[in-house]
Amino acid sequence: MFCPECGSTQNQMIDDICIECFLKDFHMITIPERIEVTICSHCNSKIIQGKWKDSEIPIEEIIYRALEENIQVNDLVKDEIIDLDIIKMRGSIAECDIHVEGDVLNHHLEEDFEAIVKINKTVCPPCSKRNSGYYEVVIQFRADNRELTIDELLKADEIVINTLGNLQSKDKLAYLAEIAKPKEGHDYYIGSYKSGKKVVKALQEQFGGLTKESPRLISEDKSTGKGLYRIWISFRIPKFQVNDFIKFENKLSQVKSIGSSKIQCIDITNKKSFTIPFKDYDNIDLVKKFKDIEKANIISKSPKMIQILDPETYEVIDLNLEDTHKYNIGDDVNIIKIENQVYLI
Repeated sequence: MFCPECGSTQNQMIDDICIECFLKDFHMITIPERIEVTICSHCNSKIIQGKWKDSEIPIEEIIYRALEENIQVNDLVKDEIIDLDIIKMRGSIAECDIHVEGDVLNHHLEEDFEAIVKINKTVCPPCSKRNSGYYEVVIQFRADNRELTIDELLKADEIVINTLGNLQSKDKLAYLAEIAKPKEGHDYYIGSYKSGKKVVKALQEQFGGLTKESPRLISEDKSTGKGLYRIWISFRIPKFQVNDFIKFENKLSQVKSIGSSKIQCIDITNKKSFTIPFKDYDNIDLVKKFKDIEKANIISKSPKMIQILDPETYEVIDLNLEDTHKYNIGDDVNIIKIENQVYLI
């Protein structure tokens, strides 16, 4: 057989022409001369199959990905190597070079292509919401029947900001739109309800506390007729703090730690530890604060007892002990007075 294009009878034939003529018009890849990509001008996310994805990517990476996504490699090409290069940026237009090497039918080929990537900038829905101050949930951080301390407010702010920062890679609405600071506490306005719930969980792990959700109708979706709601979450931390004194089921105890589901205590009458489930919170009474602890001087001791001098009345008070070895006459000890009784702390 001979090649109808060059007349050769010596070369391998491919599709009725010789391989030399076949490879002369063969292209290892196909790529559009002009590619358009729509990105968000705030976060650089882009539209992929109708959805906004891949936020916080540099422009150069967006251009390279656009080229890669539009390159189609011919099935005959083996062991291809594709090098991409941005030759020049003119505003929103990138002039690009694509160099291709590969093996085709046992022949090594190299080709160069040119393409233009046009960047169209707009604002994605999450960034549009963020810029407008949009929020789906308000977390009202409060303390039950007491004022919050400065340390508690600062710690809550830190937890909210850090939790949202960790969530932003998965939820673009995980942002803090505003912090309102009424006298009672802080109100956190958060972009998404989903992230707001995770913030509440993080606060609960730190402080313990009780939550109550209250949805409020704010408008109606004109396309569906359904109501649009915002959620207010009341989050109240306990009336007591670590080291305060409480009463539960006739037990007087000191709070040692507060968790998301339970309170760890120590009975001040027998020094035994126990826990109280948070579901029983309403049955707990705060009887004394940590600041109510007083110091008293030991004036006498015996194998099972010490005598102290009441710091207010100077009355001599006997206190039973399991171990007096660590106490000496003249030492000061911590005491708490509850319901006309004195307890050694």
